Amino acid sequence: MPSRKLILPSDGAELRAGFDSVRSALHVPETFDPAAVAEARTAAGRPLQTEDRSDLRAIAFVTIDPPGSTDLDQAVQLEPRRNGYRVRYAIADVASFVGPGGPLDAATHLRGTTVYCPDTRVPLHPVELSEGAASLLPGQDRPAIAWTIDLDADGVVDRVEVERALIRSRAQLDYPGVQRALDASTSSSRDDEMPGLLARIGTLRSGQERARGGLSLGRTEQEVVPDGDGWRLTFRAPLPVEEHNAQISLLTGMAAAQIMLDGGIGVLRTMPAADEAALRRLRHQALALGVDWPAGAAYGDVLAGLDRTQPRVAAFLAAATSLFRGAAWTPFVGAPPEQPNHGAVGAPYAHVTAPLRRLVDRYGLEIVVALHAGRDVPSWVRSALPSLGDDMASTARRAAAVGRACTDLVEAAVLEHRVGEVFVGVALDRDTVQLEDPAVVADCDGADLPEGEPVRVRLVEADPTTRTVRFVLVS
Repeated sequence: MPSRKLILPSDGAELRAGFDSVRSALHVPETFDPAAVAEARTAAGRPLQTEDRSDLRAIAFVTIDPPGSTDLDQAVQLEPRRNGYRVRYAIADVASFVGPGGPLDAATHLRGTTVYCPDTRVPLHPVELSEGAASLLPGQDRPAIAWTIDLDADGVVDRVEVERALIRSRAQLDYPGVQRALDASTSSSRDDEMPGLLARIGTLRSGQERARGGLSLGRTEQEVVPDGDGWRLTFRAPLPVEEHNAQISLLTGMAAAQIMLDGGIGVLRTMPAADEAALRRLRHQALALGVDWPAGAAYGDVLAGLDRTQPRVAAFLAAATSLFRGAAWTPFVGAPPEQPNHGAVGAPYAHVTAPLRRLVDRYGLEIVVALHAGRDVPSWVRSALPSLGDDMASTARRAAAVGRACTDLVEAAVLEHRVGEVFVGVALDRDTVQLEDPAVVADCDGADLPEGEPVRVRLVEADPTTRTVRFVLVS
């Protein structure tokens, strides 16, 4: 699911020191064991093994990522077919570089996930792999797990194939560039042009998502920009093409989950549906941000109908992530989990599309490749399954804590020169307030704040050193 991504201006030396302190306090492993680095370098330097791989280098795959990305997990190729579409999705074959039980494997289990901070990222794998030999960089032969998913004219899955392959990406595209190409397209554009196909398939899959009760929020980016002697928070709404691209990843994760369920072994990304308390809090945040939520409207209908180019809507989408609590990685062998669905996806779902950045994906890919080929799941995968969910949960909590601490630090820095000012917001609960501008959630002293009601509050503390922001209710 989405997370807030802070973008740091170049002159933020004090904040950079604060981010270093956050990583140190939360024990983020910023350096790799030398043995793990040596293993990565050896693996990166080995000749590419082509045996037992389909040669798909003639397929015109491209990658689509944020500008400047170098850890490229996925490459896509789309084409129309009679009565529908064909989606080819190639995922970096990380297991071909990481041997089970070695120092590199141990390092990835210690990390669990790439940790994103405003000033840097702490990668799951050494850069020799994550930004080099395992990354699906353009013009390079790369080992991949290749999916072929055929859809009918309504975007419903007809057929799924998955195999080990050799691919060569044709181009490294970025979201703004693909969006510009999509915006410039006309009704006379060829049916096989990638931007138009991506939008068409993404829209169909979004319709399928709504029909099954699922919901995609998009990725809201919170930017930190200089403002006189202080700082200002703004939000960047996701581009439509990012939503379309996310649907391809969701499609693949759902196909993987079904293979696991049919095969009686796997690890699902599970999450209960949103509860009423989370929905009530989100309604209050909609009030604070001026987002219309008609009486009786379902949250999915509200979120799907928003204009995501509006800054307040971007802030609201960031708040809407509170709906998605209780997510877990749930391994199973034999009987499926009692609750196999992912509440936001509206179906069973598995993480298999980001193995360079998330540990569990390497295992999920190995499971589906084996099951689809009718082979036994490797013993090293089976032996890791019982603890894999806990490994992911603990490392994901650490990454989330880093993100929260960095956000608290920036919000305190943004407000530190505004102590004494009065702000307008809404009471989210008895002691928490959501401001209208800037979009900050903070503690507020005052007995029994009127939950869900507009309030005026005075800022009494904003300390970047302790990452503390505090208000009092103005009577």
